[in-house]
Amino acid sequence: MVRGAERYETVGDGITTRHSFSYGAHYDADNVAFGPLRAVNEELLDPGAGYEGHRHSDVEIVTWVLEGVLAHEDSTGTRGLVRPGEVQHVSARAGLEHAERNASDREPLRFVQMMVAPSDEELADPDPPPPAYRQWDLQGARGYLLDVLRLRDGVTLHAALLDSGDVVALPEDGLVHLQVTRGSVEVAGTRLEAGDVVRVSGRGPVTVTAITSSEILAWHFAAPVPAPTQERP
Repeated sequence: MVRGAERYETVGDGITTRHSFSYGAHYDADNVAFGPLRAVNEELLDPGAGYEGHRHSDVEIVTWVLEGVLAHEDSTGTRGLVRPGEVQHVSARAGLEHAERNASDREPLRFVQMMVAPSDEELADPDPPPPAYRQWDLQGARGYLLDVLRLRDGVTLHAALLDSGDVVALPEDGLVHLQVTRGSVEVAGTRLEAGDVVRVSGRGPVTVTAITSSEILAWHFAAPVPAPTQERP
């Protein structure tokens, strides 16, 4: 478990970033990845603040906005705005430069940006997909764990809006990376607050119980299906 207050922190010009994994100047050999997940950065940008063009490669970038509006521009010529309730997926497998900023000069922006390593097959693909935006009405499905983005077979991002007392079950197989983005929940008898992270290795059923009105993000990395054994005739 990683408590929100224990995350690495980077403070820049109008930007505060809290990292759940080793990132940039923060390095911990025991905290560099969880399955294919390489980064989970919670970003807080002052009005008008942002990142100038910078490059990523060999990674899938997934962004979830919590409050405010994120303006995105990249080297493919794509421009767009990402709002709460939207998930943005940008493939930087072959290398991509992008810039991000707070689209408002009055309101702060808070978002979570996550980075997932592509599979070997995806890295070999000469035509990675263009940036994609998907809108989700979580308000219309409160109390359920929804599949909001499937990067590939066995790699899925789930999200849920929960009212106090709601209970959802996490996937049982493989690995689950759970982050509380709003409110308070309980997992395995432990209270988690906004910003807290718990990493679960598939060892039977695990449930999330909302203590207050809450929002959670959960990456599920399914266990590989073993190849069938062949018996001798």
